[in-house]
Amino acid sequence: MNRELKRLSIVVLLMFVALFVASSTIQVGYADQLNADSRNTRAVNDSYNVQRGSILVAGKAIAQSVPSKDRYQWQREYSNGPLYSAVTGYLAVNGSATGIEGAMNQELSGTSNADFFTRVKNIITGKHPQGNSVELTIDPAAQEAAVEALGSLQGAVVAIQPKTGKILALASTPAFDPNKLAVHDNSTYQANYDALNNAAGSPLINKAITDLNPPGSTFKPVVSSAAFGSGDFSPSTTLPNPSGLQLPGSSTVIHNDTGAACNGGSGGKVSIENAQVWSCNIPFAELGAKVGSDGIKNQAEAYGWNHEFSIPMPVSVSRYPGYDDQAELMQSAFGQQSDVATALQICLDSSGIANGGVVMTPNLVESVITPDLSPQQQFQPSQFGRATSASVAKTVTQMMVTGVNEGTGTNAKINGVSVAGKTGTAQNGSNAPYTLWFTGFAPADNPQVAVAVVVENGGGLGQSGTGNSVAAPIARQVLEAVLSK
Repeated sequence: MNRELKRLSIVVLLMFVALFVASSTIQVGYADQLNADSRNTRAVNDSYNVQRGSILVAGKAIAQSVPSKDRYQWQREYSNGPLYSAVTGYLAVNGSATGIEGAMNQELSGTSNADFFTRVKNIITGKHPQGNSVELTIDPAAQEAAVEALGSLQGAVVAIQPKTGKILALASTPAFDPNKLAVHDNSTYQANYDALNNAAGSPLINKAITDLNPPGSTFKPVVSSAAFGSGDFSPSTTLPNPSGLQLPGSSTVIHNDTGAACNGGSGGKVSIENAQVWSCNIPFAELGAKVGSDGIKNQAEAYGWNHEFSIPMPVSVSRYPGYDDQAELMQSAFGQQSDVATALQICLDSSGIANGGVVMTPNLVESVITPDLSPQQQFQPSQFGRATSASVAKTVTQMMVTGVNEGTGTNAKINGVSVAGKTGTAQNGSNAPYTLWFTGFAPADNPQVAVAVVVENGGGLGQSGTGNSVAAPIARQVLEAVLSK
């Protein structure tokens, strides 16, 4: 009898241990995942009983929760909603969330693991639960300049502080008003969502970090970095300079944008420096063949290509796949073929060059602040890695400065300020509108801000627009907004 009782006791004890382990695993290990699951309607309803933390820019709330008069206790409100829609995203009544609202949901709702003891304390004391506020790195002047300069165009702007990786501007147009998606009536939300989802220009897509476009000639500084870093080339190294070039093993004939030899030459040779300053495709195709696929790919990856970034919103991976086919490799060297990039990645390229060859990890969050105004998390700059040597970065910078002063980027000039930059006019097919780019930084001798501008759908100009005519003036306005402070 005692033996049977002992066995039963052991079984019961093991069951209690199993129950304890399972419940502890769920409460601790899977708590964040379950709270974030959109199917968890109880969690969604409970989230409206918590005063969600604010999203702050320069200390001012651009998203906050205010008392509601309906069955939910709190209503999410977005001041200047369209201006910051690419940053804040939105929080919907069905629990779906985008932007910082989604990426920092646990911090804003006070449900992260770091808030566990605070939640216990609130239960014991009966204190009303509150979420944490999230302070962003955004510079309001840069953000306003970016959105205003983009206007009705379909595109994006990213501005980064090169020495820290702080994102100063993140704009995507056409923008949308998050307040229309924060309504508490689900049918109204769905109608507004459907209208925005079907609207021209896809306003719900964040074109700064999601859309992938061929980078065109903005990829040339990456190829120059690879060439100079190999030690086999210098800015004065010359390359063939015909007006047209049939690619090896292919019937494809490539041309420079002007249709003539680079820099108005009559053939012969052209230096790498002049080829970049005047954004000539044929010399860079020849350079790409000499540097090789692995050399270019390794260099691109050192700048962040083929890498998964989170800012903390997830960023589409910019791709340089590498090429076995010589014709494809040569086209890739001037940003065509299967090369695709986000505006964020193109800005990282310039930021790394501006920072002496060191790429800093991009970040949008300055700090997380508890309801009693104590810092829970604080931004710390971190290196993604060294992309190239300081001497190579300096050489590429000087070529980019010349490109703005007298080459294809003259519309980015700022009086009294040395600007480094590179334009891009990327093809999307024989009859499709171009993608128009500009990227650069200023001041060139002491960089404070790097910028990338992408304008999709040809800026409404089909194939007649250029990076210099459309994207460069937008970049100039953003650079001026940061530097004039």
